[in-house]
Amino acid sequence: MHKTTLEQWSLLERVVELGSFARAAEETHRSQSSVSYNLALLQERLGVALLVQAGRKAVLTPEGELLLNQVKPLLNAFTLLETRATTLRNGMRTRLDVVVDSIFPRRHLFAILRQFQQRYPQTEVHLTEILENVGEALIPSEADVMVLTRRQDVSGRGEWLMNIDFVAVAHREHPLFAHDTPLTDEMLRPWPLIQIAGQNYAAPPGGEAWTFSTIDAAIEAVMYQVGYGWLPEERIQQQLESGVLKTVPLNHGTRRATPLHLIVKRTLAPLDEQVETLLHLFSQPS
Repeated sequence: MHKTTLEQWSLLERVVELGSFARAAEETHRSQSSVSYNLALLQERLGVALLVQAGRKAVLTPEGELLLNQVKPLLNAFTLLETRATTLRNGMRTRLDVVVDSIFPRRHLFAILRQFQQRYPQTEVHLTEILENVGEALIPSEADVMVLTRRQDVSGRGEWLMNIDFVAVAHREHPLFAHDTPLTDEMLRPWPLIQIAGQNYAAPPGGEAWTFSTIDAAIEAVMYQVGYGWLPEERIQQQLESGVLKTVPLNHGTRRATPLHLIVKRTLAPLDEQVETLLHLFSQPS
């Protein structure tokens, strides 16, 4: 049997945080004598002084600080366990599986996840990022909510969410900018078109298209002047504003839009509270 209990360590933590036995007793709905007794018993069984009185405040001894820091993860884990039990008792989900296309704006995504976590700290989110136009077979079958470029061929109900703007760009020192006129296919042909896996932007007739498996790799390839490419504007905003990347003056337009759709698993009916909240957060303007 263990000599000490989590309850005793929890009381120690409250006394230190609140600075007194009386305030800890009030917050934990105990008598002050009960708090004092439990902490005296804790110290007696350990054979180590954990607290000293500094004026009117109870403060940790060096040994007490060391031991309490070691036990805090256990206290946090136990609190989480009890919260999860409450969640299960109330019928609320403890896990939400989300699939998001990698072209979805990262800042907006993490802002959504942060708000969701603050509202439902007991619900784990398992997020999978996929490449644009990935095959249905590669989409996790257990996904509850999806943000994809297509509504078709996916087992779910979806609606248009937003357009992602792609712009044709190159490094400011790329030879393409030596031309004073809008660039024709003939002018582009000597340079590789950098594209992200799944994109269907064709290179000029006779030209080459180099494919990279991630957006970050494609951006770096353009930054290192491997070629020019169509990149999501939101992901290269900083480079555009600093002038490191420049829009390529094509004679057939420099901007293209790719739609994203918000999809929910068809079998989720009716929708539970967490899914409803997540759908609402995704639908809000960034």
